[in-house]
Order: sequence, then structure tokens, then C-alpha cells
Amino acid sequence: MVLSKNKQQAAKENKVGLIKKRKVEKQSTVVQELPPSQNLRHISFVDLIIMGESKWMGKRWEEMDTDVLVKIFKELNLVELSPVSQVCRLWRLACSDPLIWGTLDFGLLKSNFIQTRASPYIWVDDRSDKRLAKILRVAMAISRGNVNCMIFHYNLYMKDEHLHYISQRSPHLKRLVMPAWNRISRAGICQAIERWEELESLTMPTIGHPPYIMEGLANNCKNFKELKIMGSFDLLFASAVTTYLPKLKVLSLRCSKVTMGALQCVLNSLEHLEVLNISHCLLFEMATNGRRQVIHELDNKALERASRLREFHHCQSRQCVACQRMMLDEGILRWYRYEDWFWRRDEVRSLDLKDYGRLFGAQCEMLTSVD
Repeated sequence: MVLSKNKQQAAKENKVGLIKKRKVEKQSTVVQELPPSQNLRHISFVDLIIMGESKWMGKRWEEMDTDVLVKIFKELNLVELSPVSQVCRLWRLACSDPLIWGTLDFGLLKSNFIQTRASPYIWVDDRSDKRLAKILRVAMAISRGNVNCMIFHYNLYMKDEHLHYISQRSPHLKRLVMPAWNRISRAGICQAIERWEELESLTMPTIGHPPYIMEGLANNCKNFKELKIMGSFDLLFASAVTTYLPKLKVLSLRCSKVTMGALQCVLNSLEHLEVLNISHCLLFEMATNGRRQVIHELDNKALERASRLREFHHCQSRQCVACQRMMLDEGILRWYRYEDWFWRRDEVRSLDLKDYGRLFGAQCEMLTSVD
């Protein structure tokens, strides 16, 4: 009788062991069915569809929480997000999350252009314009107005139509980096500024008549506080800034040609200014004989006025590589001669563009290139 009970107990334990073994084998099979890479950034669109049709980690993809999907979709670029956003309503909602679209960096996107002698001094290939329009349509459609920061390359020459399309579909834009305005009209930029009421930071090139844009910023962007100029900065530009933006907090003139009169105007008039960057600028003043005299060291008076600032960045050293480049290019930096990242740098932390974003990286740029 005891022997019979022992046999029954042994049989029961064998059965339990077999069940556990089958569970382990099943879990192993599930793991093998996952994408070969354990890094989510390498999950392809095909992988997503396959996993959407099967159970993964005990839950179907259409049943997963939005925040989980957002963490995964953050690893995708614009080309990959486009088909993913069309799978279902939940995926489209996750693809447009502000965490993905906080910064839309087109720093690798350039126009196919040639320089001309007549205004606007640039001719852009029509295919290049169409490519830009197509990319913008995709980005604006998926982001659903959630872009806060938009960055463009200094060799991306958009037209009024492009800017109009962007400003209509990104009403909450807070930062714009757009160093090339050759083909944008005065009416075009003013209309965009009127729509961007939340704009706080602008990186722009030198323009012939700066007062109108400063006035537009003052009238429409009540929280505007950061300005970066790429090019040259004279007394007319400085007067426009001090007149219309007296509460400006951050000003960067990095790698620009700056007159001493303009610098003095800024230091004397912008009482709310906290941060000023004139690193690697070509500072000069006109001598009595009419010749330009380069200033290599600031006088004590200028340094004393700058001492009230929270941050004052300046470098006019003959040993500095960036300063040497400014001297070689006579104050108007030829950015194309130097490293791709050089134009993106800034000593002011809030203005430094750091590395290129994932949404439009090198792979995405190649996939959307024009033959």
C-alpha cells in the first residue's frame, strides 16, 4: 500500500516537472521569435508589424500603453515613423507625442544650389524644393503641431511657401534656427512671426534692414529672450535690437563681424541682458584715415561694462583656431570650408545645437536624397 502511494507521488512530480519544462520551452520559443537585436533602435517597421500580429511579453501591441510605444518610437527616424503612424489609431497617436517631436533637427538637409550675381544670389534646383516640401509635409502631418524647436542648415534655402506651411502647422514653436533667408521675403517672415506667439529664441543671418524683424518679434512674441546673429553686426543692427528688444536676456554674435560701436551700444543699452557671446568675432572700428582697424583686445571700459553680465564669452586670440579662421575669411566665415559641426557650436549652453537629432539623421538624409 505504501509502495503504491510512493508510485502515485512520483508520477505526480514527474507530471509537474514536465509541465514546467514545457513552459520554459514555450518562453524560449517566444524569445527566439523576437527581433535578433536587443536594441530597440534597430527594430524595423517589418519587425513591428510581425510583433503587432503576435503576442509579445503576454500583451498584443495594439493593447500596449501609449507611453511604452512612445519610448520605442523615439528610436525611429522620420522615414521609419511615416509607415508606422499609419498602422492604427493608437500607433498614430504615439507617433505624434511631444516627447518625439520636441526638436525637429534638419541640420543635415541641404539645398542643391548655385550662387548667382543677382538677388537673391542663390538659385535652387526645383527637385530640391520639391524634396523639402515632401519632407515637411510628412513631418508636419505626423507631429500634429507638437514641434517646439526647429533647426535648419545654413545651406537650406527655403521659400515663402515652405515657411508658410511650417508656421501654419507648428503654432507652438519656441525656438527657430534658420541661418539662410535669401529666398524669404519680408512679408513671408513677418507672417510667420505673427503666428509664432510662443517663440522665445531665434538664430538668424544678417539682413539688410533689421528693424522690421525686431519690431515683429517685439509685437508678437511676448516671451522672446534669446537672439543669435550669424554674419555681421553693425550699429544699425544693434540699434534695432536695443530699441525693440530692450528686455533681451541672451545675445550671441559668435563668429560674426562686429563693429565696436555696435558692441558699445549693446553693453550700454540692454539693461536686462544676462548673457553675451562675442567669442571669435572680428571686432573692428574705422580709423580716422577711413581704414578698418581690427581690435584684438577689449579695453577696460568695455570689460567693466561686461562685468555686470552673468556670462560674458569673448575670445580674440591669435592662437585660437576659430579666431584664425575669422581672420582668414575677413570676418564673414565660409562655413563650408570647415567641419560640419562647427557652425552648430556655441559657448552659450542654451544656444549650442549639440549632435544631430535622431528624427533626421544621416541615414534618413540618404533615404530622402534627390538623384
